[in-house]
Amino acid sequence: MLRLHTILPQAGWLALLLPALAPAGEPVPEIQRPPALPQAVGVLHTLRTIPEACTRLQGHFTGDPAAPYRLEAVPSAARCPRRAAWSDPSQAAPSEATGWRLNDVIRVPNAACPAQVAVVQVWRRDGAGSAPPARDAQGRARVYLQERMQAAAAGRLPALPQFTARLQVVGRCG
Repeated sequence: MLRLHTILPQAGWLALLLPALAPAGEPVPEIQRPPALPQAVGVLHTLRTIPEACTRLQGHFTGDPAAPYRLEAVPSAARCPRRAAWSDPSQAAPSEATGWRLNDVIRVPNAACPAQVAVVQVWRRDGAGSAPPARDAQGRARVYLQERMQAAAAGRLPALPQFTARLQVVGRCG
């Protein structure tokens, strides 16, 4: 008899079941990951780096019941060439109805209070220029510098892909 617990590692089987356990109507993230390691109050930790947007998401538990977790998007490197834009979540209002895709869900438990979990949703929206260029008569996808320079001068460059993140704290301490 085939037993699943002998085939799947203990940490991996939960990640396989997460899409099936998502409530109806909720989008399933493109990236599946187990919960992060529990983090202590006041310890700054990196949640995810988004290299396309030259942005790093970092956060920490504050210990304040009014605002138990603080999330920040900080530049990852000064000379990083951006291939995507970072959008403020209050202005972006990400949802599937407005063209955003749920890219990742990061769950961070509080080490001092395991019932409290910070849930960070990372959303992505493709830009107009994310599709590869059309193929020419020789079957090659080519991008010509002169054409791109003229388009930039005329203000007709395609929109960059965008990323944003939303924070929700589930559970209470004390």
